Amino acid sequence: MKHKINIESWNRKEHFNFFKQFENPYYGVTAKVDCTQAYLQARQAGVSFFNYYLHKTMLAVNSVEYFRYRIEGDEVYSYDSIDVSATILRDDHTFGFSNIKFHEDFDLFDEGLKAEIERIKNATGLFTTGYQENIIHFSALPWIDFSSISQPFSLKAADSCPKISVGKLVDSDGKKEMSFTVYVNHALVDGYHLGQFYTNLQEFLNQ
Repeated sequence: MKHKINIESWNRKEHFNFFKQFENPYYGVTAKVDCTQAYLQARQAGVSFFNYYLHKTMLAVNSVEYFRYRIEGDEVYSYDSIDVSATILRDDHTFGFSNIKFHEDFDLFDEGLKAEIERIKNATGLFTTGYQENIIHFSALPWIDFSSISQPFSLKAADSCPKISVGKLVDSDGKKEMSFTVYVNHALVDGYHLGQFYTNLQEFLNQ
């Protein structure tokens, strides 16, 4: 479900109208995130660490109101729930875009994610499902401990979805850390909201 934001009474009306005119209104931040507790919990539960931290990431995404906003035409809509389109690697080293439904319950999320991974691995091509607005774009680069990363953009595309990339899990001073890069559309998301996401993400990973 979604509902329309009244732009005229929105306290970010000026910010929205200013940044939506940019050819590329996205900006990104990369930060190291402590995954020590999350890695331990996944190991103890016998579940995929990828599935585990992706679920925590989506809990954080859905916890920040402005991460659930999307621009559709000239309007802004707030979605009740945001799903995730993650890149899934195949055995031939190509990948496909997935469509994974978000559930607050990890077991339900994990079940759907496993089924979607299996579907993508047995499919061909990049686009294997229809496009939807209430998603984030997610990719993992578990081979690279990056300190920054850029994102490909089509300046002609009407895109307002956040884009998240994560790097290699590394040991650092007795902790396990990963780089999280988050790109957001500045017409919808300011630095304060991005800070909320990182704070909530760390809290969820620490549970």
